[in-house]
Amino acid sequence: MTLDSITEQRIAPHEHFVSVQGLCKSFGDSILYDDFNLDLTNNQLVSVFGPNGCGKSTLINMISGLIPFNGGEIRIHGKPIRRARIGYVFQNYRDAMLPWLSAYENIAYPLRVKGVSDKECRDRVERLISTFNIQLDLKRYPYSFSGGQQQLISIMRALVADPEVLFLDEPFSALDFETTLFVRDKLQEIFMTTKIPMFMVVHNLEEAVFLADTILLLSKRPTRLVEMVLFTAPRPRTFETLSSAEFIEVSRYCLEIFRQEMRK
Repeated sequence: MTLDSITEQRIAPHEHFVSVQGLCKSFGDSILYDDFNLDLTNNQLVSVFGPNGCGKSTLINMISGLIPFNGGEIRIHGKPIRRARIGYVFQNYRDAMLPWLSAYENIAYPLRVKGVSDKECRDRVERLISTFNIQLDLKRYPYSFSGGQQQLISIMRALVADPEVLFLDEPFSALDFETTLFVRDKLQEIFMTTKIPMFMVVHNLEEAVFLADTILLLSKRPTRLVEMVLFTAPRPRTFETLSSAEFIEVSRYCLEIFRQEMRK
């Protein structure tokens, strides 16, 4: 499969790109999730927002198969996790990069691990670079790039293997404001171009609402899904979106729910 088929493969046979049933997770005697259920409809960018320590990152790490859970079932496009193609962008992009490899080889790394031929690796990486107009000297090592550029390289690496779902764990938390705007716009461009469903943890409410089609609002521990809030503003979302009546109302509503949960 090549990047040319990305859009076509997004028409999945199952209506949910993530389905969670009866999820349970404990750390020792501390219960984090108990009988947690979630269904996320296809072709969405979904953000997760909730109090510190409620297990937002733990949730996407369980759903993506990075950490085990104590009970329940998780399916990606109707399949067990082990059969799904997962892309993951880590919060700490610096530690996630392989510093002894060039940026280009970092992007190609998932294909190398899978045993893809040199020619196909080059073709797929070059097509990805061309599709998203990446104007960087990728022969350089990761440490020579800015934080935003490193995060963009991490996103390209997650995309190169044609994932069915892209998971992002607080992709803006280590970035300054200017760089956040750049990466945010590029991420929206990627979503609009590929139609890959995205599941993203964020710690800033504005970011949670701005990019998402659905915002998942979580409670304090033991964590439950308080509400799924829709944001239907057209894409591409721009600076003007931030002052729109819908954005202001959805943000206000999410903030009120968050404050109610914190008072409990």
